[in-house]
Amino acid sequence: MKWNNNIKTAIRVAKIELNSMFYSPVAWLVLVIFGFQIGMAFARVFGEQIRYQDMGYDLWQVTSAVFVGMKGILPPIQRYIYLYIPLITMGLMSREYQSGSIKLLYSSPVKNASIIMGKFLSMMIYGLALMAVLGVFVLFAAITVVNFDYPMILTGMLGLYLLILAYSAIGLFMSSITKYQVVAAIGTLAILAILNFIGGVGQEYDFVRNITYWLSITGRSDSFIEGLMASDDVLYFLIVIGFFLSLSILKLNTEKSIMSFKTKVMKYSAIVVVAIALGYVSSLSSMKYYYDATYTKSNTLSKESQEVLKNLEGDLKITTYVNLLDESFYYGLPRNRNKDFERFEKYFRFKPDIKMKYVYYYDKANNPSLEWRYPNKTDDERVDLLCKANRLDIKMFMTPDEIKEVIDLKPELNRFLRIVERENGQKAYLRMFNDNNKHPDEAEISAALKRFISPSPMVAFSTGYGSREMDNYGGRGFYLFAKDKWFRQSLLNNGFDTKTIDLDKDEIDDSIQVLVISDLREPLSDVAMNNVQKYIDRGGNLFILGEYNREVNMNKLVASLGVKFEEGVVVNKNEYTSPTVLVGFFTPEAAKKYPTYEKLQKYDYVVALPTAQAIDYSGVKDFEVTPVLVSDQDAWIEKETTDFVDGEFEYNPEAGEKKGVHAVLVTLSRKVGDKEQRIVISGDADVVANEALTSQFTGISASNYSIINGSFRWLSNEQFPVDTRRADYIDTSLRLPKGCRSWVNWGSMCVFPLLICMLGIVVIFRRKRK
Repeated sequence: MKWNNNIKTAIRVAKIELNSMFYSPVAWLVLVIFGFQIGMAFARVFGEQIRYQDMGYDLWQVTSAVFVGMKGILPPIQRYIYLYIPLITMGLMSREYQSGSIKLLYSSPVKNASIIMGKFLSMMIYGLALMAVLGVFVLFAAITVVNFDYPMILTGMLGLYLLILAYSAIGLFMSSITKYQVVAAIGTLAILAILNFIGGVGQEYDFVRNITYWLSITGRSDSFIEGLMASDDVLYFLIVIGFFLSLSILKLNTEKSIMSFKTKVMKYSAIVVVAIALGYVSSLSSMKYYYDATYTKSNTLSKESQEVLKNLEGDLKITTYVNLLDESFYYGLPRNRNKDFERFEKYFRFKPDIKMKYVYYYDKANNPSLEWRYPNKTDDERVDLLCKANRLDIKMFMTPDEIKEVIDLKPELNRFLRIVERENGQKAYLRMFNDNNKHPDEAEISAALKRFISPSPMVAFSTGYGSREMDNYGGRGFYLFAKDKWFRQSLLNNGFDTKTIDLDKDEIDDSIQVLVISDLREPLSDVAMNNVQKYIDRGGNLFILGEYNREVNMNKLVASLGVKFEEGVVVNKNEYTSPTVLVGFFTPEAAKKYPTYEKLQKYDYVVALPTAQAIDYSGVKDFEVTPVLVSDQDAWIEKETTDFVDGEFEYNPEAGEKKGVHAVLVTLSRKVGDKEQRIVISGDADVVANEALTSQFTGISASNYSIINGSFRWLSNEQFPVDTRRADYIDTSLRLPKGCRSWVNWGSMCVFPLLICMLGIVVIFRRKRK
């Protein structure tokens, strides 16, 4: 009965506060400005989508682009919403003190908790009004965007609403400790500034780091906006709200009744201790729960990665070796550990017992920036200067001799390195890559973990006869593709082991899952040919790469398969680069058969083949053939011109040149006993050579690395690389006619804010008339 009376009292207080609030121009002014800011952002971002569609471009991930992306309207809201809330909350209790009505409340039977909860309830309703303003734009987008991603945006709105409530609770507390509204507003801003700033305080110290990082309110709505609802973030907001509401109630209690200083301290301390305890428990990895609201489940590990973790029993430790003299040392510094932890949070979600350890040292590293930043300095002097510049204790870094006693990192060039270890002693490496992203993504992390539970396929590269070498760093070599530790798409970083094989001396045994033979400048010997043929006959998988002017030798190799490399080079008209750089298109057949190529074909990705030969598979009998890459219909096989620099490329049918669609990469498969034999044949060895994988082909958006991923995923029987694909986005168009962009702009920036303003004027005017 008492509980019901308290609730009714709180509702009555809320009604009185809402009447006061909405009959005030301040509340309406905040709504108008809030609506105008959102309207401007929406007009800009949504208008771009309209313009792109009007120009005939395909849209992609419209929901995220409008609300969540770099230009989305939701992220900025959490950055400026704190400016509005103090204007509303500053008078919640201060007004009672100033008018003297607080004395009447104290003398009445109304509970202090009912007063505070009623005031907060009014802010909850006002927060809903702010969300309703945002909701108008969400509703418009939901109506006009085909396959709008409702759950993701509603989750984002929930995060913003919780943020507003947290700010409101803080503002209510500040309003309860002073009778001056301006002081309450400034105090609220001060506390919000502290909660935003505190996340960077004490990050160098283990004891302080997690406490201050948890206290920080900065970016707490980020995960919601991205479509991920995490229990620790939800509980953070609830704890902050409960904490400040409890402080507000206790403040009123100390005013209403006489209480000793000791009792006050104990009660305030109890509230603090409870909040800290709840915060600690909620932040434990084992206590976290997640809901991924996105259609594609982009915030969650892919099914295959989840399966890897499911089968990975026992403890797992990730040791990060941070070399102060390496260019990437910053990522592993103590103050950045929480951000570093976030890189693995998707994995902690499914395996919370992962432990992370950091080892700091300094040793010689390939870091050119040190040479021009600290010229004529020894490594010891540079270490001292770097420690001073980054406020680091030099004692935390092991010397070169000390680190060598622990582990020899010279083979890794003393670069930033993580070693993943299991209880049974198994180890795998996670490296930094030479690209813009630097850190390993899900594909590389999951591949490293999968090595623990699944045998790594062995890929053998044939040597001799002019074949491309996997140890060759040159432009035509296969080093990047095969074994470069710091190339993201290398076989080594995607779960494969590699080695070389001498076809004349070494047996191609069952330990070899894929045999790579490429660019035979010389014909294979009878011994080598017999060795390869035995491997083919027993169902071995191959990756065969031909090359221009090698068709005689290569055709001897593939003759038993019924395949033939045609004489000449396939060329096409190319405005920006040499006609010999062929643009290879993924075929619908390949997209249907091989999931890796599905999206590539759908979104018109292409592959650049510098000197490709056409593949004639008309003689194939025992295999199922699938063309993967083909030229366009205007390409032809050039036989006359051999000068690729100054030569003239003209189609001449009289010279036996063929024009039309030509296959330049095909797959062959057949049943051999109880296994399926898989063979990939490319008309160009340069397609995965070092130069092609690192070059920017002018005018061609080449995706050559996809040939590595797609081919070896299939050749390894779908074991590696780990498949991290997700469902494709389906919000790719708008239900709007052409030329309506200006109407959307006017409606968002002018009409809608004006309607809010008119509504406010009507409400206030009617109140004054009464």
